[in-house]
Amino acid sequence: MGQTLSAFWDQTFLIPEPGFRERDLCDQTGKVHIITGGYAGIGLELAKLLYQRNATLYLAGRSPSKAASAIASLTSPSTASKGRVEFLHLDLADLSSIKSSVDKFFMKEKRLDVLVNNAGIMVPPAGMKSKQGWDLQLATNVYGPWLFTYFLLPILIRTARNAETGTVRVVWAASFGAELAPRGGVVFDGKEGISVEGMKVEEVYCSTKAANILLGVETARRYSDRGIVSNSFNPGNLASELDRYSSWWQVLLMNMLRYPARMGAYTELFAGWSSEITPEKNGCYIIPWGRIGGYNTSLQKAVNRAEDGGEGRAEKLWEACEKVCKEFI
Repeated sequence: MGQTLSAFWDQTFLIPEPGFRERDLCDQTGKVHIITGGYAGIGLELAKLLYQRNATLYLAGRSPSKAASAIASLTSPSTASKGRVEFLHLDLADLSSIKSSVDKFFMKEKRLDVLVNNAGIMVPPAGMKSKQGWDLQLATNVYGPWLFTYFLLPILIRTARNAETGTVRVVWAASFGAELAPRGGVVFDGKEGISVEGMKVEEVYCSTKAANILLGVETARRYSDRGIVSNSFNPGNLASELDRYSSWWQVLLMNMLRYPARMGAYTELFAGWSSEITPEKNGCYIIPWGRIGGYNTSLQKAVNRAEDGGEGRAEKLWEACEKVCKEFI
C-alpha cells in the first residue's frame, strides 16, 4: 500500500513540467503513425502535435462522424502542415473485424513508424460484452489491441529495417489503475485466456491496464531484435471521454484531480518519439508527463521472467492472447 500511495502522489501531484514537447519533435515528413482513439481526448491532442510536424496520421476508431469532425479541425487552413490525416475504421470489441481494418491500411501504406494503442474503455455498466461474448473491457483493452498489433508487426518490422534505430515503436496506454490490479496484474482462467470472474468493473479495468504493461514488456522482448521498441505509459489523470460511463459523483471527484488532455498527449509524445527511450530501455514504463518510472513489487514480479525470479506473466499473457485470437488470425 505504501508503494501505491507514493506512486499516486508522484504521478498526480509531484509532476514536473514536460521535458519533451512539440518544439522538441523532429520533422515527421514521410513518417506514418496510427493512433487508436485518435479523434478524441488524449489521442486527438497527440494528433495535433504530430500533424503540426507534417506527419501522416491514421485515426483509428468506430465513429466516422467523430473522425470527420476531428480531421476537419486538424486540417483547417489555419494549420500549416505538409502532413495528411485519414480515418481508419477499427472496432476493438469485434475481433473478427480487425484484420479487415489492417488490410485497408496495407492497401494505402507501405510503412508504419509508430503504433499508439491509445483507445480503451473504462468501467462500463456491468455485464456489457464484446461481439464475441468477452467482457467488454477485456476485449477492448487487451484482446483487440493485441490482435491489431499482431497484424501490424510485419509492416513495423519492415519499416524498422531502414529507419533510424529505436524510432519504430509500439506504445501501450496503461493507467495508474494498474497499481490497483489483483496481485500479479492479471488472473488466468487455467484454460486459454484471462479470468475476470467475480471482479467488479473497476477491478476489471485495473487488471486490463496491468495487462497493457505486460504486453508492452513482452512486445519488447519478442521483437527488440527486429528493431521494434515497445513501452507502456500512464498518461495521467486527464479530462477525456474515458469516463463516459462513470456516475456524476465519480466524475465530480475525478475532476478535482484532473489535468487537460494536452498534458497526457505529452506523455504519449515522449513514449513514442523521445530519443531518451533507446533500445536499451526497451519495455520501460512511462509516467506523467514523460518520465521513465516503475511500478509496484507485485507488477514487477509479474513482469519478470520465471528464470529471473519472477512469475513470467507477460509471456503467459501473450500466449493467452494467441489462444483467444487464433480463430481470427
